[in-house]
Amino acid sequence: MPGPMPKPALSVVREGNPGHRPEQESVVLPPAEFEEPDWSRELPEAQAPKKPKEPEREDDESIEHFQQRIYRYEKQMVSYQLKRQAINGTRFVKRRAKEEWDRVVPVLGKSVGLGAVDFSLVVDMCICVARLEWTEHELSREGLITMGQRGPGKNPHTTIAGQYRTQLKTYVRELGLSPAARTGLPGREDTSDEDDPFDN
Repeated sequence: MPGPMPKPALSVVREGNPGHRPEQESVVLPPAEFEEPDWSRELPEAQAPKKPKEPEREDDESIEHFQQRIYRYEKQMVSYQLKRQAINGTRFVKRRAKEEWDRVVPVLGKSVGLGAVDFSLVVDMCICVARLEWTEHELSREGLITMGQRGPGKNPHTTIAGQYRTQLKTYVRELGLSPAARTGLPGREDTSDEDDPFDN
């Protein structure tokens, strides 16, 4: 739908409607206090793999058989490295998602009035931020161009980063997490209980 996103209902109540725009019917929920999720449950860590042992050629072993064992070893090493990368990524994402939760949730609770049904949305937003940062770290470490089976090519992390960045834009717009998205969202000052629209 073209045009600006509608303001959250709580923002309209606090700010008023100076432009006298038609107000849409919407469900108004009381603000909720969120308990931080168990990030280990949200982002379970894979079991640490055992590092493959590099084979040594036996005295009576043919070159062909030894090369086959080397080939299997190299495939096992690739799998091992990918699993270690996944474990390191999960640890980073859990730590970064917690930081984002601690940084954003208190502000959102005061600015747009989060309801209990918004819990999963905020959790997913924190994970999205964390995974995007991890992907960018991997791009910095590996480079934008990597070697594949067919030669140099675009690092797959560029596609992943683009997908997370697109999803993050949705959260930014819906939750007012950028200067443009915050336009029209009032700053909440300390108010008495009589001023709280949910104390009726």
